[in-house]
Amino acid sequence: MRRRALVLLEGTRNTGPLFVQAARRLGLHPIVLSADPAHHKDLAAEGNEAIRVDTTNLDALIGECARLHTTYDIAGITSSQESVYATVGKLCRHFDLPGPNPTSIERCCDKFAQRQLLAHAGIPMPAYHLATDATDVENSAAEIGLPVIVKPAVGSGSEGVRLCRSFDELAEHTTYLLGGKHVWRSSPRILVEEFAEGPHYWADIMGDEIVGIAALAFGSAPHFVYRECTYPAVLTDDERDRIADVSLRCLKALELGWGPTNVEIRWTKRGPVVIEVNPRLAGSPGVELVQLALGVDLITEHIKLVIGDEWNLRRSRSETAAARFLVPERDGTLDWIDGDSQAAAVPGVAKVKLSLEPNTAIVRKGDWEDLIGHVIASSPHLAETEAILQRAVDLIKWSITPFSILGEKEYLGPSRFPAKEGGAG
Repeated sequence: MRRRALVLLEGTRNTGPLFVQAARRLGLHPIVLSADPAHHKDLAAEGNEAIRVDTTNLDALIGECARLHTTYDIAGITSSQESVYATVGKLCRHFDLPGPNPTSIERCCDKFAQRQLLAHAGIPMPAYHLATDATDVENSAAEIGLPVIVKPAVGSGSEGVRLCRSFDELAEHTTYLLGGKHVWRSSPRILVEEFAEGPHYWADIMGDEIVGIAALAFGSAPHFVYRECTYPAVLTDDERDRIADVSLRCLKALELGWGPTNVEIRWTKRGPVVIEVNPRLAGSPGVELVQLALGVDLITEHIKLVIGDEWNLRRSRSETAAARFLVPERDGTLDWIDGDSQAAAVPGVAKVKLSLEPNTAIVRKGDWEDLIGHVIASSPHLAETEAILQRAVDLIKWSITPFSILGEKEYLGPSRFPAKEGGAG
């Protein structure tokens, strides 16, 4: 009898290993297909199988999966990475396996196409324009009115996203996006959007069921680098119902509804406004917060759906879980970072994750890759969870030696923070 395998396309550095671990718990053999298997060296260290293949080439992927099928019983194909999720859907259809609708995923991952579909359905969202050059960007911002959000039409993790409060900032960021420093996944297209002010939330959905709603806080503008995430969000019944309603309306408008979806919302003066719909699970530590707070393992339940088993979203816990993100205060070389063991020993801390090793160069760009780690804690009450987090992050220290003054003068990306002393506070 052939061994049952779960094929994983690529994978993010935090969530990918969680998929591998969940697959193993379900008795599956995880196989990672990647354009660069060295990127998944942590998985190889655990004895997992990682195969080099061009994950942008559907025919190559079909051929590799067909080859694997001669040895394994491929129970399912999935990914934790948005950029290849539409390809996952195409592979699933080719091999007659459960999977997402690739057309719906592709439309959703194009933020302009997504905006058009949501607008047609009457979903509340910011005013927006599509731009392809600097003149378009400036004209769009003038029509919408400053401040505006400027971001690539395709992308994730806040890559290339900036709040522009003046035309000088607008020109600087446009030059960054179109001047060859930003890596485009497709032809350069820029979204210019109204800045929707208000608390930020996301709704986790599986199928057409709202699993829960989280509150998300960012660091200082003009960037959108995570600072803290709390699960569940503190909301009134009316706020919760309205966020749930608009989130489910998004699924209908975008023809989603199979598997996981993550809907980001700002609560503004006019109520919930949709910032973005992500046709996938939220990344780590979001999925871990759901498990700590509600007792629902979204990754395991997602894999069950992928392999055709029955899932279970029944809650078994009622706690407050939160994550605090560790963000460097300057560019430079990370000399050392420690205190993680002491932080992990604080009662109530569930996980301490450090993403970088000493002697690593840090060049902040104002997106998810700026994060150098996170701490997760949970308890029965929000105030207690916050106190646990603070005690833990206060124990983590690091030292960064700045780059030369010449390097500091160059605009390396949408992020230029003033230098401060290192620390997690």
